[in-house]
Amino acid sequence: MITYADRIGRLRPYIFADLEKLQEDMAKKGVDMISLGIGDPDLRPPSIVTESLKEALNEPGSNNYSSSAGESYFREAVAEWYRKRFKVNLNPETQVCALIGSKEGLANVGRVLLNIGDKALLPDPGYPVYAQGATILSDGIPAGFPLEAERAFQPNFSDIRVDNRSKLIFLNYPSNPTGAVAENNMLQTAVDFCRQHDLVLCYDNAYSELSFGFYRSPSPLEINGSSERTVEFNSCSKMFNMTGFRVGFAVGNEKVIAGLKKVKTQIDSGIPRFVQRAAATALGRYFDDDLSKELEENRRVVKERLDILAQGLRKIGLKATAPNATFYLWVNVGMNGAEFVRQLLKVGVVATPGEAFGKNGINYVRFSVTQPTHRVVEVVERIEKIEPEDVKKQVRH
Repeated sequence: MITYADRIGRLRPYIFADLEKLQEDMAKKGVDMISLGIGDPDLRPPSIVTESLKEALNEPGSNNYSSSAGESYFREAVAEWYRKRFKVNLNPETQVCALIGSKEGLANVGRVLLNIGDKALLPDPGYPVYAQGATILSDGIPAGFPLEAERAFQPNFSDIRVDNRSKLIFLNYPSNPTGAVAENNMLQTAVDFCRQHDLVLCYDNAYSELSFGFYRSPSPLEINGSSERTVEFNSCSKMFNMTGFRVGFAVGNEKVIAGLKKVKTQIDSGIPRFVQRAAATALGRYFDDDLSKELEENRRVVKERLDILAQGLRKIGLKATAPNATFYLWVNVGMNGAEFVRQLLKVGVVATPGEAFGKNGINYVRFSVTQPTHRVVEVVERIEKIEPEDVKKQVRH
């Protein structure tokens, strides 16, 4: 008889199973489903990416294996981007590692830092990979700490329990799922907290470039001496709408970066060279006028969609406010989020129940505005038709 390893049994059940079944049933009945469930941009990558990709495909060796740590030109482009964007100086040889999307690096850092029974400190609500891919699949123990609306979903470091088995802490701002953003004073506190308790700060900054208005996401690596304790994960997925290309990077502490490279040599053969070339070109041209205008227009479109959806949700009595970053709307629906999502499915709208991100998300729903604007408008129209009527009464109460 085939039996799974114990760690597989410790993974949380797939809570979307019944929702997916209902979605399939609705689609079979001919219902037009609009999905605001997955953070996968509908906007196209910038033209500079696609043109560079075409050119790189014709380069000699483009079909061959890449280095799992990343080609030197890609790592140099990352280091130069950090210098211009955050005024952070990185050694591209020792402080930069290419990733098959930031998700891969976030999962693998658990293999680097956790022994059996070690603890990873995790935000709740937070991206499930921290608990599942990084911790449980490394035979570690997830130790959650709450992020609460009353504190603008910021960590209260004085209440986070740390013991001698605690090895790392994950932070993610701009946040998936809450859309909350970080300020420099919080990051300074986080770095000091890690120094005090001998922790590694694993900072997920994948949404750093998807911000609106005057807000610009900082990096903890801007803090003097932070690289002694910090590794940061970022990605071209949200920056350039390149989710399917699977290209990201980890930067910061040399020892953690070396560990990631060592793990990766055992399990992958790198990002395709032509993808790295396209990403390196985009990073290198990030501050050019043409690309900057294109990216700013993308941000304008996302912000417009968030505002449209937030306004529509307020019409049915929900307190919905568009965030300063990300394409997520995190809404307290005043009832079990999974039940609210079931009601949405009945009118052909897909969203994510908050409990997917931790127990503190049970009364929340995450909407991802990754559909064309006219479809987001249609979502608002559909939500206003939700039945039964007592659901509307519950959320208004």
